[in-house]
Amino acid sequence: RMETDCNPMELSSMSGFEEDSELNGFEGTDMKDMRLEAEAVVNDVLFAVSNMFVSKSLRCADNVAYINVETREGSRYCLELTEAGLRVVGYAFDQVDDDLQTPYHETVYSLLDSLSPAYREAFGNALLQRLEALKRDGQS
Repeated sequence: RMETDCNPMELSSMSGFEEDSELNGFEGTDMKDMRLEAEAVVNDVLFAVSNMFVSKSLRCADNVAYINVETREGSRYCLELTEAGLRVVGYAFDQVDDDLQTPYHETVYSLLDSLSPAYREAFGNALLQRLEALKRDGQS
């Protein structure tokens, strides 16, 4: 079984996509892009949720990737990432409910903002800390 986890630092330092097919076992550049996009989404907001990772059991396709997220409140969701944005497709990890008609969000921030008050709080606190740090740096 091929392991699909990869260090985000390695991704950003990669010059080309030569090693990508070994990296996640997929052929085709579009597919990798959506998976890389999903990894970037996870790395962006991981600090403000309990758990978040790209699904290993739901297969990424050319134009879609799935992300599992557990909010700080303990609610679990399966998110679908496509060109249209992100939306909730299930209320458990790796679950896709085709009957679910949830709205698309342009960003992971607005999606999590609508699902998790604790996310909103953590994000706000992180923002304040950054502003304080900038203020301190500006005064030195």
